[in-house]
Amino acid sequence: MVMVVEEMASSKLIVLPVLKKKQQNRINNSSSCKLSARKRELVCVTSGNSYLGSYIVKELLAYGYPVRVTIQNQVDFDDMKEFIRDEEINQLQGVVIADMGDIDSLCDAFRGCHAIFHTSSFVDPHGVSGYSEQMTFLEAEGARNVIEACGRAAYAKRCIFTSSLLASIWKGDNVDRVIDETCWSDEEFCRENKLWLALGKTTAEKVAWRKSKEMKVELVTVCPGLLVAPLFPNAHKATSIPYLKGGQVMLQRGVLATGDVRKVAKAHVNVYEAMDYGACGRYLCFERVVQRLDEAVELENGLKMHGKLSGGRQVLPEGNEEIHSKLSNSKLAKLILQSSQSFSCNQ
Repeated sequence: MVMVVEEMASSKLIVLPVLKKKQQNRINNSSSCKLSARKRELVCVTSGNSYLGSYIVKELLAYGYPVRVTIQNQVDFDDMKEFIRDEEINQLQGVVIADMGDIDSLCDAFRGCHAIFHTSSFVDPHGVSGYSEQMTFLEAEGARNVIEACGRAAYAKRCIFTSSLLASIWKGDNVDRVIDETCWSDEEFCRENKLWLALGKTTAEKVAWRKSKEMKVELVTVCPGLLVAPLFPNAHKATSIPYLKGGQVMLQRGVLATGDVRKVAKAHVNVYEAMDYGACGRYLCFERVVQRLDEAVELENGLKMHGKLSGGRQVLPEGNEEIHSKLSNSKLAKLILQSSQSFSCNQ
């Protein structure tokens, strides 16, 4: 692949793939039975070097969307190539260096885009630093800047915002109620218990909702559980370490949920396309709830985090063999069912 590096007026670098004309025509003319009738507009995915971001990029390309990707620095491009194949990178409309703390660079990246998929997280992709209290402030600042830039530069002012199931499950009281998209984690509870990722995701999503009203941005949020690879219990360790802080309590409360990263990425695209038909608000996104101790042990062993969830126990508290789930993702399940019916090949 031939790469061209250009410098823009904002002094930010853009890495642009140069495609041969025949190759570009083949990409533009490609079609699949899975594609809906809607026009394929240019979209932008932030942090294409992240685990989930890279899968969302793959899914959008498979659906035939022109995709632009942002990364925060040149080093991130090498990380991105670990997740996205060269032939997929060749299909991108561009890989743009845009700092989440710099609104002007985000505006440059978003200009001309129909929608923004904001997947950025401040979890260290190499799994070294984890997630600290300081990162909660960076997460909120990044969310605020992305929504403002979306409102200023994206011509359709749409944002599909990746939050987390952690932004809904942590409550200090009333732990027996069913948790759905109407529930929010208690920020003070998260702060007192040093649940920094939960706090960061909660505050960032709330900032995004407030800013979207101010900027008149059409916003939906997707709140996934712990991301796992297609074959459970394989998970991405770098994102799992901060997510599973408090994992034993999550297990006991019936709120430890996982989602296949490919299906979570697909759900983001489903929600985006359903915005044409009124999709709005928050969507909890997970496939399975870990309800048995042997499942928890299998997951922690797959992550090489022995005892992180089970605490080394052989049986669950009070001798229960199975924990009752407290989670509901019926809103997203209904949307995906309707999407599969509406966007059938017959249409």
